[in-house]
Amino acid sequence: MVSRIERVHAKKLKDGALKPDPGQAAALKALARLEKDLKRRGLFGGVPEVRGVYLYGPPGRGKSMLMDLFFAHVQEPRKTRAHFHAFLSRVHTLMRRWREGDKQARKATFGQWKGDDPIGPVAALIASEARLLCFDELQVTDIADALILGRLFQALFEHKVVLAVTSNRRPEDLYLNGVNRELFVPFIDLIEARCERIEVAGERDWRIDRLATSRVWYSPADMGRQIAFDKLWDDLKGDQPEEPAHMQVTGRDVVIERTAGGMARATFAELCQRALGANDYLALADRFHTLFLEDVPVLRPDDHAAARRLVTLIDALYEARTRLVVMGAASPEDLYPEGQETFEFGRTVSRLKEMTGKAWLSATGSPPSPPTA
Repeated sequence: MVSRIERVHAKKLKDGALKPDPGQAAALKALARLEKDLKRRGLFGGVPEVRGVYLYGPPGRGKSMLMDLFFAHVQEPRKTRAHFHAFLSRVHTLMRRWREGDKQARKATFGQWKGDDPIGPVAALIASEARLLCFDELQVTDIADALILGRLFQALFEHKVVLAVTSNRRPEDLYLNGVNRELFVPFIDLIEARCERIEVAGERDWRIDRLATSRVWYSPADMGRQIAFDKLWDDLKGDQPEEPAHMQVTGRDVVIERTAGGMARATFAELCQRALGANDYLALADRFHTLFLEDVPVLRPDDHAAARRLVTLIDALYEARTRLVVMGAASPEDLYPEGQETFEFGRTVSRLKEMTGKAWLSATGSPPSPPTA
């Protein structure tokens, strides 16, 4: 019997909404198997253990698109879809709430209150909310995350939670060369035991194809620039939901209000006209592979603080090989014609021109997946 995801995928191919890609066939088959397994019931009506799916491979090969289709059409009522960073941020918030809460506060959130270890109550709460967890772009770079993941997911799997995840890395390459990596290895072992691993590695990078045919610097001379800018954002994020992202930077919570997977969208005012610095921009560049930056104004001579922040932001994005789509009030060389940061801004102009040129697409990291197969 053909699964729902296979039927929807076939219809999209027939309608021309997707294009055939043999490199995605194994992933589609694995997700169809998972869809069917989630419908099974155990002995006496119980919930059976179900093996999840771990999709990995180079960027732009359609992993997120397939996850979008799977999540939208799988008939599992208790399901959650999130970027992995967002999930970890919530886990840390819940752990802090357990540690700092009194009996009444703990019972209000977790339905229990005894004990010092927050892992069990946090896992129980997450499992009560969702049987199926779907994550985009699983990666681990922080030692605090690495130290808790094995214990957390062991507890989640004991509650028969099922995992479907995409990542650019093989399980054994997660947190590679990280501090105290031996403490992270149990998480890798769990992933290997509990998930079917499928490589998605077609020859064609659909992400680059989409941006290569699009303008990535929108100026007032471009007719309908807001419509085009918005359409490119919508095309690239596909069915991924928009949600705020929280980044913990030197003890502060830095919020990017509009994100979708590994893609962020922010105004110039949000990034360069508030008190952000190099560490914040480095965290942004590490977290997101593509930034849509809009409403970049022509800066006045006394806008030197904002100009300096833009210089720092672009330096961070450039070094991280981040994709950049900009809607500005002028061309790069005319954004800051006069002021005390003019000399430093010359490097920014050069980098902006390079980063919004076509050669950047084939020479750097990955933009987000468009809805193609």
